[in-house]
Amino acid sequence: MSTFAQMIENITPEIYQSLKLAVELGKWADGRKLTTEQKELSLQAVIAWELQNLPEEQRTGYMGPQECASKSAPVPNILFKSDAIH
Repeated sequence: MSTFAQMIENITPEIYQSLKLAVELGKWADGRKLTTEQKELSLQAVIAWELQNLPEEQRTGYMGPQECASKSAPVPNILFKSDAIH
């Protein structure tokens, strides 16, 4: 019996696309519904395959660089005038 890592190495791009679509739709190409265990294992396989074969920005869950919204634009101070003495 092969290990999970060995199975990932044997996944072709076509199998990857099939697994990814099955997870997205919740069913196999023939219409059969995925069980909870099949969803979990298929998603793990998709993520593991992507880790080895795709750049980070193309992987499932990638959200790009994150920055706090307050750093992107100044927020006006509506409570005090800028020339107020404290």
